[in-house]
Amino acid sequence: MSIIEVNNLSKQFSYYKKELGLKSSIKSLFHRELLYKQAVKDVSFTVEEGEIVGFLGPNGAGKTTTLKMLSGIIYPTGGSASVLGFKPWERKKNFKQQFAIVMGQKNQLWWDLPANESLQLNKCIYEVSDHDFAMTIGELTELLDVKDLLKVQVRKLSLGERMKMELIAALLHKPKVIFLDEPTIGLDILSQKNIRAFFKYYNQQNKVTIVLTSHYMNDIIDLCKRTIVINEGSVVYDDDLANINAMLEEKKIATVTLLNSVNKDDLLRYGKIKEHGELEFTLEMNKENSQQIIKSMLENLPIADFTLEDISIEEGIAALYQTR
Repeated sequence: MSIIEVNNLSKQFSYYKKELGLKSSIKSLFHRELLYKQAVKDVSFTVEEGEIVGFLGPNGAGKTTTLKMLSGIIYPTGGSASVLGFKPWERKKNFKQQFAIVMGQKNQLWWDLPANESLQLNKCIYEVSDHDFAMTIGELTELLDVKDLLKVQVRKLSLGERMKMELIAALLHKPKVIFLDEPTIGLDILSQKNIRAFFKYYNQQNKVTIVLTSHYMNDIIDLCKRTIVINEGSVVYDDDLANINAMLEEKKIATVTLLNSVNKDDLLRYGKIKEHGELEFTLEMNKENSQQIIKSMLENLPIADFTLEDISIEEGIAALYQTR
């Protein structure tokens, strides 16, 4: 069953152009040039119940704008969307009680208060019963290992600890849909790993639907089977993460170590040179011809060792980022 349905969703922002200087400032009082930015353009996709979907794209691609429309924070310019059967921007009470949005660069906890006081406020806002509140806080603080930090002022917590408290605040009312916008930004490797492990477990136990944006590929690889890639406001890919390279005409990467140096020009006939050193080089070649190319290299080059592997998912996604 589709929990999220998006059809030709678009968002256009208007802004004014202004030149530098006092003269331009005075001129803008009487005449300003109005410009438009198409942040999201005809985006369509569906998300099934219990899915964790990666929502990727370069900076400025429209990811956060899309999530803000799906959570009702901003209105779309065109198109339609349904989340849990609700039109998000109508902001109905029943809808707000069933979803959560976590933005890695935005705080929802009061900076100068202990986390437990902000959580108590959220309890009242979302009308969570005393019993459910106690059970949820106990479970989440134990899973995230922050039980002893509830009475500490938020501003005195580390970034990783603060992010965990933000997650508890977002999950306090047990939402059915969670939008995660860069939830691990700025965290160290261990903290990122712990957050990913938590969401993997939480999804398995509660069957929540998660839409995740992140520039850390480990977040996407560990959590998401399916990935939607957006660029310049439009969807350029929507399929299993593992199929990205197939769509891009599968390539192979050969890393070769030589016994003695070889002229770089002599290597070009084997494929595209990605990296080149005195005794080591990396080639990109077509997968279907890889066996013949390797055979020819072994016959004609002083090879000491080589490895052959598929192009990395990161490189495949980087190629999609350049799709227009």
